[in-house]
Amino acid sequence: MILHAVAKAGEAGLPWLVFLHGFSGRGEEWTAVGERLSRHPRLYIDLPGHGGSSTVYARDFNEVCSLLHATLISYNILNYWLVGYSLGGRIAMYYGCQNLVGCCQNPVGLKGVVVEGGHPGLTSAAAREIRWLSDARWAQRFRHEPLADVFNDWYRQPVFAGLSAEQRRELAAIRCDNSGESLAAILEATSLAVQPDLRPALRRGNFPFYYLCGEHDHKFRALGAELAAFCLLINDAGHNAHRENPGGTAACLAHILRY
Repeated sequence: MILHAVAKAGEAGLPWLVFLHGFSGRGEEWTAVGERLSRHPRLYIDLPGHGGSSTVYARDFNEVCSLLHATLISYNILNYWLVGYSLGGRIAMYYGCQNLVGCCQNPVGLKGVVVEGGHPGLTSAAAREIRWLSDARWAQRFRHEPLADVFNDWYRQPVFAGLSAEQRRELAAIRCDNSGESLAAILEATSLAVQPDLRPALRRGNFPFYYLCGEHDHKFRALGAELAAFCLLINDAGHNAHRENPGGTAACLAHILRY
């Protein structure tokens, strides 16, 4: 089984840019960034439980990575960068570190990982327990309540504090084109509570690792600094920086790629 994706051609010999979206999004949300880097071939993937992959289920991070690997192979992509936002960023980090976190598969052809606003992992059992209880409550709401009501509350969480009321309404309306059951399943499968702390593996990783975040996203700016990675700020943006400032995000990627 593979994931739904949209491929765009680029110049021969340049690495692919493989884009992974955040929770409740879809691959096309990276288009405004990717088309500014159109010399590169691009692949916009819908993650399990989302968009064209809404009927694809995964039980954990390893299964998500297996699906991602199968999708890349199906497109004969053997030279690529992973670019992921939020949930997509966490998956990108895990994928790059597979051989260091108990999975035997070693990514072939991975040139580097770029993460926008992705959490490397919780460091205490207490924090993981709190997060699991929170994600379980959200999953129950996604399963049993109208999505418009759930997303209206979802975008009132502190991480989205920079959104205006109009932006919250717009995002909630877009996200309602989803299956509540599918979102609940992938939320539980990829909860931050069940993700290992990837900091040690990222430090030992043999691939270039870059971290992007909006200048107003104070929580993830602090995480980026903590990772001691190459951290680039996207001006005039909060947590969903590539949506708020696609030009600035593309410029950061171009700098990374030496484009």
